[in-house]
Amino acid sequence: MTQSLLFGAFLAALFYVLIPGPAFLQLLGIGAGQGRKAGAFFMMGHLVGDLIWSSLALIAIVGAKTIGTFVFDLLGLACGFYLAWIGWGAVNAKPKADGQALVMVERPFRRGLIFGVTNPKGYPVALATFTALVAGSAGALDFEALPVLLGVSFVGFVTADIILIGIIGAGAVRRFYRAHERLIVRCSGVLFMGFAAQALWHATPGLIGWRKA
Repeated sequence: MTQSLLFGAFLAALFYVLIPGPAFLQLLGIGAGQGRKAGAFFMMGHLVGDLIWSSLALIAIVGAKTIGTFVFDLLGLACGFYLAWIGWGAVNAKPKADGQALVMVERPFRRGLIFGVTNPKGYPVALATFTALVAGSAGALDFEALPVLLGVSFVGFVTADIILIGIIGAGAVRRFYRAHERLIVRCSGVLFMGFAAQALWHATPGLIGWRKA
């Protein structure tokens, strides 16, 4: 188990939560309208979905590695293109309509739980993000390392949740996001494309026979 592999799993979990997406926007709306406590309950529920999707992603990645590096490289290549696709979509996103009313959520925990578990993009995004950030340490991946990776990922999720809970509900943050939503989304798209480049960088040499055994 290498430090780079552990750090990659931590960063993958951290960025999986922090990068603005549907759940981030939902959290911002709840935090702005109902305060940090409601936002914290939403994130506690959503954490269940985060753990499910990241577990499935890591199992798929480790399984691909035990089958062979070629399969892992193909997985990395596919995930790289996927990240590039959603990143390009974010970079070219059109601005949303202004003045939309905030929705009051009576049961934030239940909303977060349902939101996290039923998110159709949860698994592919987790798979793509984790593949991009642990591909450089593919040689250290095995099923014995899976519990440790899941533990490190859990720490990453909780760290990201604490960061978000610490900032939601603040008037300055809410006003800043509303004023710069398009820029924030585009910057997130650039970050996704950076992950895509990293995934492709690690996958391509193995597929074309440049990687040393």
